[in-house]
Amino acid sequence: MAPSLEDGDSLFNFVVQDGNGVKGMVDLGLSKVPQPYIQPQEERIDKKNASICAQAPIDLSKLDSPNHEEVARQIARASETLGFFQVVNHGVPVELLESLKDAAHAFFSQSPGKKAVYRKGVSPSPLVKYGTSFVPEKEKALEWKDYISMVYTNDAEALQQWPKECNIVALEYLRTSMKMVRKLLEVLFKNLGVTLDEPELDAIIGFKMVNMNFYPTCPNPELTVGVGRHSDMGALTILLQDGIGGLYVKVEEDIPDVGKKGEWMEIPPVPGALVINVGDTLQILSNGRYKSAEHRVRTTSSKSRVSIPIFTMPKPTVKIGPLQQLVEKEGSRFREFLFQDYMNNFFSNAHDGKKSLDFARAI
Repeated sequence: MAPSLEDGDSLFNFVVQDGNGVKGMVDLGLSKVPQPYIQPQEERIDKKNASICAQAPIDLSKLDSPNHEEVARQIARASETLGFFQVVNHGVPVELLESLKDAAHAFFSQSPGKKAVYRKGVSPSPLVKYGTSFVPEKEKALEWKDYISMVYTNDAEALQQWPKECNIVALEYLRTSMKMVRKLLEVLFKNLGVTLDEPELDAIIGFKMVNMNFYPTCPNPELTVGVGRHSDMGALTILLQDGIGGLYVKVEEDIPDVGKKGEWMEIPPVPGALVINVGDTLQILSNGRYKSAEHRVRTTSSKSRVSIPIFTMPKPTVKIGPLQQLVEKEGSRFREFLFQDYMNNFFSNAHDGKKSLDFARAI
């Protein structure tokens, strides 16, 4: 039964509990944004006052050339300042990226019932969760986003349990991207004067998850957000944007030739490029040298948008804290903790900038 768009409880049940998602609500026909999705003034994204990030994508093929050191410096500088950069010639076939976007649209264009079978509490697989917003039970205003989340354990289980509309391309995206992730982390740790062996590197990125995000068209984009202000909890996030745009990152400190402290910058879509952003785990491991990026997503009235991130992070049972080699030189800015505890804290609160990082700060 269709909900009353004026009744918050009825709408919440329809969108969240019954699994219809934002798309199900939009498909009813909307002329205005329902009240539960209207963000407070301070959380709205003012597109007119945001600048465009003009940094050119980094050509990763040059890591295997005489220009290695220069490219490594570019990667390190971006990770130390903005926490975001784009890469090209990354080893993930461009045709695969196009297929991924098609697969995401195919999944979300299904009837609500076919998607809702994967919602929390009823999903036939512990590896797959379909949902909407972030933590809707805790949010003052809901986010204009539906998603499917797919945890990786091994290839066989991914092919068997991930949704058939996207399992093959999502697994290939993960497989080809992880070669790039390892290469980037080797560069970043070398820049810190630290060399990690394979088991140590595996511990940092032992838990991997592919998400597909869907942002339906919105009648009043200026009143809503697709995703609220947050930083990612993992080591590195790899993100495929479509051509519509809407990803914004906050400048944490003044960056010459890039932006001023507190400014929001749009990361424009670049054909064939992938977006890389630093997560909280890497900020903690580097003892604050690398900066996890606070970012958010705007909605659009013109066309539904998709994005496909890969989250790489430690396994829940791993203890993390600043690398010992760095602590010996400069003291510790963060405490050591079990990553499961960090995850529990992260997923039990609504998005609120980089507040999740407070959990890890040294007392």
